[in-house]
Amino acid sequence: MKYMFIMRATAEAVEASKEIPFEEMINKMGAYNESLIKAGVMLAGEGLADVNEGSAFVVDFSDEPPIITDGPYGEAHELFNGFWIVQVASKEEAAEWASRCPLGPGSKLEVRRVTEADDFADFAGNEYIQKEAGWREELGQR
Repeated sequence: MKYMFIMRATAEAVEASKEIPFEEMINKMGAYNESLIKAGVMLAGEGLADVNEGSAFVVDFSDEPPIITDGPYGEAHELFNGFWIVQVASKEEAAEWASRCPLGPGSKLEVRRVTEADDFADFAGNEYIQKEAGWREELGQR
């Protein structure tokens, strides 16, 4: 089973992070990532740039054509700062790995199962469901 860990920070977490040297944060996250990799469960993981740097935008599909607006957008509790995708045997194992993440007060990890081909077995004859298996292989995904 694949799970995505979505890192969320509240205003409390942002303030608390100012008290920790950045290199210390890098080292803690690096050690966590290394443990995921050594265990063979990490498929992907990335940190995201701060929305205030100007690279973020939102595509709103309420109109035709969609409207693109620059960030920052949303409240601090709505933003996420990074993610991991892990492949584990169970929901319980995903929870165990998530609980080891070195995040501080005010930080949260939203953990969600990533859908897989078996979730769409009722649509196995669909052209795009069939193509997806080839795409995954082409992209080198497990």
